[in-house]
Amino acid sequence: MERKVSRRAKKEEEDLEALIAEFQNLDAKKTQVIESSCPPPSPRLNGSLSAHPEKDELILFGGEYFNGQKTYLYNELYVYNIRKNSWSKVEIPNPPPRRCAHQAAVVPTAGGQLWVFGGEFASPNGEQFYHYKDLWVLHLATKTWEQIKASGGPSGRSGHRMVACKRQLIIFGGFHESARDYIYYNDVYAFNLDSFTWSKLAPSGIGPAPRSGCQMATTPEGGIIIYGGYSKQRIKKDVDKGTLHTDMFHKWAWSRLNPSGVKPTPRSGFSIAIGPNNRSLLFGGVHDEEEEESIEGDFFNDIYFYDIGKNRWFPGQLKGPKSEKRKRRRGRQGEAEGAGDEEMEKQPPQGPVEIVKEVVAEDGTVMTIKQVISGPAEEKERSESEEDEEDGALGQQVEPCPRSNAMLAVKHGVLYVYGGMFEVGDRQFTLSDLYSIDLHKMEEWKVLVEMDPKAQEWLEESESDEEEDDMEGAEGGEEEEESSEEESEDEGGEEQHPSVQPDEKHADYLSRTEQYWIKLARSNMGPDAKEKKVVKVAHAMAKTFYEDSV
Repeated sequence: MERKVSRRAKKEEEDLEALIAEFQNLDAKKTQVIESSCPPPSPRLNGSLSAHPEKDELILFGGEYFNGQKTYLYNELYVYNIRKNSWSKVEIPNPPPRRCAHQAAVVPTAGGQLWVFGGEFASPNGEQFYHYKDLWVLHLATKTWEQIKASGGPSGRSGHRMVACKRQLIIFGGFHESARDYIYYNDVYAFNLDSFTWSKLAPSGIGPAPRSGCQMATTPEGGIIIYGGYSKQRIKKDVDKGTLHTDMFHKWAWSRLNPSGVKPTPRSGFSIAIGPNNRSLLFGGVHDEEEEESIEGDFFNDIYFYDIGKNRWFPGQLKGPKSEKRKRRRGRQGEAEGAGDEEMEKQPPQGPVEIVKEVVAEDGTVMTIKQVISGPAEEKERSESEEDEEDGALGQQVEPCPRSNAMLAVKHGVLYVYGGMFEVGDRQFTLSDLYSIDLHKMEEWKVLVEMDPKAQEWLEESESDEEEDDMEGAEGGEEEEESSEEESEDEGGEEQHPSVQPDEKHADYLSRTEQYWIKLARSNMGPDAKEKKVVKVAHAMAKTFYEDSV
């Protein structure tokens, strides 16, 4: 039986290698660099977003998209111009094969280099996986890809972590999965950027358990810090148990850390970046409640900072934009760069507070978002925020919706968050929005690219394969969603969307328009839907429309 499984797994890998080779043959037809302006990239997750070391640009590479029936992998290269808030697509001959869950690191050598290692390719049905062990470098000055072939490197994997540290690329962890088996790693490799050679490291001490998707950061002294991650193990036939790791380690000699402060709640799928003032940061993620038949996830959109020098965690709390009146009252000292971070860090640990929100998709699906945030700040800061509200400085805060597997980059002390995903029941929403926040000030999120709800495409398993084959990338869902929306409104009668009146409160709006939203919800959910559920969806739709209008 083992020999049969081994032969089958080998055949699956060979099938995927053949598919990858086909894609590479298409890429080989490109003979020149073509750079062109373009709209924002299509929705995706598990790509890499990197800050250019010399220019005000962000570099997006790879990623994946799943529409309910088919998995799409990318090897496209996009450049975001920070000053112009514009995107361009750069087509370069002989790029790395399509992949997701890889790692990318930027070094300032020779006008800038983007190094890419590993990742995975999935079959269109998402049931077979091929894990890369290749190493590539993109020379940013000449816009050329180069594959670096050196022996002795890590085995094929995805979900690993890679950082640039003192003329080396350090790789830790990750996993390898086939259709019937999986393995998680806790090994450490270093690639020397001068000699182009691999070496396997063996730090002394007891190291982290095998895991993927952890946080990995460098210290000014050249050490490495690792936090969290995810792994699973088989407890009996066809039954796996997942583990959310919350431990923290330092190496070169492995030692377990016990940081102070307010630590992140347990989660996986969080995104990481290195911020200013010797701090690493963690954004978003998901905490899965695993039951025998299903998994339900609570998604996050919070930020946690880890001060490497002080070995301390603290939550990133928005202060809101300061009015001129408040600035005069607090004086010039309060405007100093980074002062906001210090104030946040000095706050005593508070008990977590859970906020529950409901958001409705266009097909009437209700998504419940649970956000766990730290407790209220000291009395002094509460009174200051009350004064801010009196001055009219604090309105409704804009923020990215909760998500996992987003792509992060930091440039000039500003954090950029792109894409990612969240789930509603069995449906996955893949995002293509772009947000930024100044990490020195922590005043407010800015929306650079909004998510278009009509770009969301989800095909149920029962839909025909012909529709699936007609899809190309992450496009093609817009007309279909528009038509279904029109049908819904037609079934609801000739009545138009009831607009929100100036200064109208939510309760007043709901009482005036409730029957309209119930009709619309029923037309989306079908005649068999329970009345209680229909009313709940209708109220959530009305609330979302009201808040958007306001």
